[in-house]
Amino acid sequence: MLTMKFGGTSVGDIERLGEVVSIVKLYLSRKPVVVASAMGGVTDMLLGMAQLAEQRQTQQVTRKIDTLREKHFQVITALVRSEDRRKALLLSQSQIFDELTSLCHGVSLLRELSVRSLDAIASFGEILSCMQIAAILNDSGISAQFVDARSLVRTDAHFGAAAVDFAATNKSIRKVLKPLVDANIVPVVTGFIGSTRDGLTTTLGRSGSDYTGSIVGAALGSEEIWIWTDVDGVMTADPRHVKGAIVLPEISYREAAEMSYFGAKVIHPKTMMPAIENNIPIRIKNTFNPSSPGTLISRTANSTERVVKNVTSIDNLGLVAIEGSGMVGVPGISARIFTALARVHVNVMMISQASSEHNVCVVIPQKDCAKAVKELRTEFEIDIARKIVDDIKLQGGVSIIAVVGEGMRGVPGIAGKTFSSIAEAGVNIVAIAQGSSELNISLVVNQEQVHKAVQAIHDAFRLA
Repeated sequence: MLTMKFGGTSVGDIERLGEVVSIVKLYLSRKPVVVASAMGGVTDMLLGMAQLAEQRQTQQVTRKIDTLREKHFQVITALVRSEDRRKALLLSQSQIFDELTSLCHGVSLLRELSVRSLDAIASFGEILSCMQIAAILNDSGISAQFVDARSLVRTDAHFGAAAVDFAATNKSIRKVLKPLVDANIVPVVTGFIGSTRDGLTTTLGRSGSDYTGSIVGAALGSEEIWIWTDVDGVMTADPRHVKGAIVLPEISYREAAEMSYFGAKVIHPKTMMPAIENNIPIRIKNTFNPSSPGTLISRTANSTERVVKNVTSIDNLGLVAIEGSGMVGVPGISARIFTALARVHVNVMMISQASSEHNVCVVIPQKDCAKAVKELRTEFEIDIARKIVDDIKLQGGVSIIAVVGEGMRGVPGIAGKTFSSIAEAGVNIVAIAQGSSELNISLVVNQEQVHKAVQAIHDAFRLA
């Protein structure tokens, strides 16, 4: 059995949906289960529509709904040839659009867009997409059935990024989907969405459809989980900025998690957890180039061929430094820094501390810098007055570069080679961090130099 998740670009238009049919047909003997996202751009349209409804921009909301209706109806008209099936699907989707219209009208009347309402509105993209995929597959001679994940994925009421109740969810998935697979029917499951015990619609947050694919694949014990996207696989660096970047044939779960955290378009760590717990490999595949083998992510992926696997970066960050000679040997400074940042909901991307404890640096998103500095100055107000802390400084416009590879463990000279290559490229390093796992070396540079630095490291380790 295979679980195949198709992303928004993979189901984004008539041509791509035709390719989805070909892919499913090709792997029918392996009993595929399909999980799909909304058509490309639809979720953003729905979220924008919700904001407009709150502002009572009713004409704009109506226009957007009409645009979405036309987008989906064009697909149905082009790809569903059976008149009876086409009419039934058009009627079902018309009812969905009527429901969406009513929901937006309610938001407009109240002038209130709650997180609960936002999740309900955001869910329509996956529902519309998967309904039409199931109909297109059936019309192409492939027995398929639309499955609303809200009947499978049980979550808490943390709207926008709901936590999954795996015991209840796994039981539902096996009960509903396994009989379909055993009967050679392809389930087409909505990604991204779930529901509470009370039946309220929730969404799973960033990479929610990938997460659904992993949840479904793990619950069913799939041989592999395939994430179909618009790239050939995980690359050694971002090909838009690095010459010679190539696809990696395989990486480990841990490498994938590090790469994704530090900006690589791989797969969200949350998505990997069900697969890791059940030791199910994940494969990244390209719907635009389905013959490509893609990248295999697994526990046993070969990490010895290359010492370093990937060089990636995150931009639009700021570095906040807390400095002071009076900090040396004073317990609790780091704890106070993290507590203060947590109070204002600031995520720390990286920390670097001098061994003397004279300086502690945290790297955070640029958009959060002002409130972070304000909160830290409030937290250390007395310490600044007493000269225990000299100042809290901010350096904006920085990027984190991460050098990732399980083969780095125990290999001397990796850090030296990394820093030498950057120095030869004329790039100044602002801060450095390395975890005890030796899986990742992270460093901070000025953002205008980040592409030059990444290229230099990529060349130094001959990743091309």
